[in-house]
Amino acid sequence: MSAINLTPAQRKEHRAAAHHLDPVVQIGSEGLTPGVLKELDAALKAHGLIKVRVFSDDRDAREALLGQLADQLDAAPIQHIGKLLVLWRPIPPKEAEEREDRRPGPKVVKIVKFSKSGNHRPQVKKVRVLGNERVTPGGSIKRAKRRTTSVKKRVAE
Repeated sequence: MSAINLTPAQRKEHRAAAHHLDPVVQIGSEGLTPGVLKELDAALKAHGLIKVRVFSDDRDAREALLGQLADQLDAAPIQHIGKLLVLWRPIPPKEAEEREDRRPGPKVVKIVKFSKSGNHRPQVKKVRVLGNERVTPGGSIKRAKRRTTSVKKRVAE
């Protein structure tokens, strides 16, 4: 895997966005363990932009750790300030599952009633119609009935 390259302007935007964040993962004396990498990967998948606190007094080791994390997690190193490291990786798009048993949701419908004399304006009324309701030709709302199918069609299904 390779680290993501960002322009200085993009890096600046991510630094500004990370300013108010708290560290989500802390790396202690054990260093970079598989469990820490797993947590970092999960945090990047969930948030995209994360802060990591490293409990090490060696600045060069922290700088090397930032590069190593960026390479292993396919992330972009944003900032190294003190004992805090900031990493960014684009959040993968979530796959929307289509449910087959899904019914239509509520919708807003305009009901227009024209006046009997041509001198008055038509009455416009917005009504929320639920998935199991329908609007009748008269403008009232009724519960929708299941459409009846013939016996022949039911057998064919």
